[in-house]
Amino acid sequence: MEINIGRKVISAEIKALDLLKKSISTDFSNAIEVLFKTKGKIIISGLGKSGHIATKISSTFSSIGSPSVFLHPTEANHGDLGMIKKGDSTILISNSGETSELTNIILHCKKSKIPIISITSEKSSTLAKNANIVLETPKNVEACPLELAPTSSTTCALALGDALAITLLTKRGFTKSDFHALHPGGKLGQTLLSVSEIMKTNKSLPVIKSGNIVGNAILEMSSKGFGCVGIISTDNKKLLGIITDGDLRRNMTKGLLEKKVEQIMTVNPLTLKPETLVSEALNLMNEKSITNIFVTQKNKPVGIIHMHEILRLST
Repeated sequence: MEINIGRKVISAEIKALDLLKKSISTDFSNAIEVLFKTKGKIIISGLGKSGHIATKISSTFSSIGSPSVFLHPTEANHGDLGMIKKGDSTILISNSGETSELTNIILHCKKSKIPIISITSEKSSTLAKNANIVLETPKNVEACPLELAPTSSTTCALALGDALAITLLTKRGFTKSDFHALHPGGKLGQTLLSVSEIMKTNKSLPVIKSGNIVGNAILEMSSKGFGCVGIISTDNKKLLGIITDGDLRRNMTKGLLEKKVEQIMTVNPLTLKPETLVSEALNLMNEKSITNIFVTQKNKPVGIIHMHEILRLST
């Protein structure tokens, strides 16, 4: 019985989300345009369960580079209305559209000509009538059999907030690098580093000039500890090829140490640009089953990264 009830609740919420998806209209586009042109903050408010949803949406906006704050309706009535300034925009959430605690926020915004975007299921409500843009959510769709506990309605409000945030992210051209700048901590932040921030450089680089013998290349590999050595041209120091442990094993014949490095090196090896994200580098290394990659600029090696360095970031 418990499993069936759980599935029924989830089915009800999926149905509500499907109705919400079908209801997306030009009002949504208009809301995006208002948010895109907002020079100040995006103020988001709601009470009770809608307040919790508003807090999460506000946090999402801020995390994608659109400054946002949650304004508690009760606190707004006791001085926090001062948070709302010209240049801001507001998103007010109320399923019924009749949350009385939002009244003063509405009046303040209308007086200061601050745009109001409402998220409500009642298009004829007080909130909807006073909003510049109404984003309507499905009504009478609660998964609660008593039709009392906010369930599907809050799910729809949250999904709509996410849709606004991600659409705005796309419209602003927000990138992974931008995301990293706002999320420098934790595993997520580490994988959004660029390889230039973790690569080994200068005297740590295992490189040797073309024309050398393999014996000298092995000495360079051993001293730098990367299990590979880059072969650079004698004139402009551009990367010509790479010798790895695997190349040595495949060419393990008499006289190997006296051979020229050009005879056994892998030409045109995979390289990375300094701005490549660590996460992208790791994906490439896993895909190609390699543990080291040189980082080049204008075909000249400026660094090298080892998979172990990347994996250490995640621990």
